[in-house]
Amino acid sequence: MQSQLLILVLACFVFAAEACTGSIYSLSDVSSAVQCTTVNIYKFTVPAGQTFSLTLATETTVNMLGDVTFGNQSWAGPLFQIRCVRHPVNGNGYTFNGNGPYYWDGLGTNGGITKPHPMIKILISGTFQNVKVLNSPAQVYSVSNPASLVMTSLTIDNSLGDSSNSQSNGLPAGHNTDGFDVSTTNLVISNSVVKNQDDCIAINRGSNIVFTGNTCSGGHGISIGSITSNVVVNDITVSDNTITNSDQAIRIKTDSTATNSSVYNIAYSGNKGSGLRRFGLLIDQSYPNTLSTPGTGVKLSAISFAGQTTSLSVNGSADRVAVNCGSGACTGTWDWSGLKVTGGVAGPIYNFSGISGFSQ
Repeated sequence: MQSQLLILVLACFVFAAEACTGSIYSLSDVSSAVQCTTVNIYKFTVPAGQTFSLTLATETTVNMLGDVTFGNQSWAGPLFQIRCVRHPVNGNGYTFNGNGPYYWDGLGTNGGITKPHPMIKILISGTFQNVKVLNSPAQVYSVSNPASLVMTSLTIDNSLGDSSNSQSNGLPAGHNTDGFDVSTTNLVISNSVVKNQDDCIAINRGSNIVFTGNTCSGGHGISIGSITSNVVVNDITVSDNTITNSDQAIRIKTDSTATNSSVYNIAYSGNKGSGLRRFGLLIDQSYPNTLSTPGTGVKLSAISFAGQTTSLSVNGSADRVAVNCGSGACTGTWDWSGLKVTGGVAGPIYNFSGISGFSQ
């Protein structure tokens, strides 16, 4: 990871930008526009099969001043990529339109035609704000910032993918439409809206990550994982989010075959969830099979619900809380005095007796 970050940082210094304003009306404008310290993006369509890629000098400001639409083609993507900027990227409420219905077949990245993913690759520091994403082909943001980054006031709207189409055999057409896939450090994601059919956020590795004040609906809630081998996730704060009409509000999922990994110092507070279809809270070490035989190669500790109450309401026969630990893989005492879950039925808690301050 350190060598990768070094490459990204060095890429920021390959040229010195001029104190000018560069304007982008097409991909042919990019090379000259990025020579300036202000880059303005206007309304245009990116040709199918091409990445709109910005490699910027440091101290550069980027403004969206029109919607950007991406042409349709079955290919790997990404559709947009941006790296190395310390000053704000401001979308000003404009939209990146991924033309998702062209790709949606109910299979996501598990089959069917090849779908560009992620739609947007973030490799910057500074701020990234006021951007809308409409109808991503599959996963939306992949975030690997080289230094501190705040992503705020963003909108992801894949709600059209909730319905079936002629390609999806009666299934919701959108699939694997994760809002944020995160493998990084020193990141804040705040005050954003995600409407999708998969994880609102999936934290796959990293530390010092804050996810706060966001609204998630239609998908799989707020996730850590799935955690694979040789991964550490620690010092994560998930606070004051609202999760509605989702499979669960909060989930930690670790691969059953993973080894030499750990997840610790995960703090949840002030979150609210309703219309939860399967679980209120799920901690499962048997991924990809839910509540099956758990692995023991990921150590979980210090998973807390303290401070402001996290209140979850589940539907029908959904499990309020389910915990499936591998033998000896969940350790310590977990303070869950700030967790309240109503509705549904009590779920199982396997191989762990360290939860305090909470009962189903």
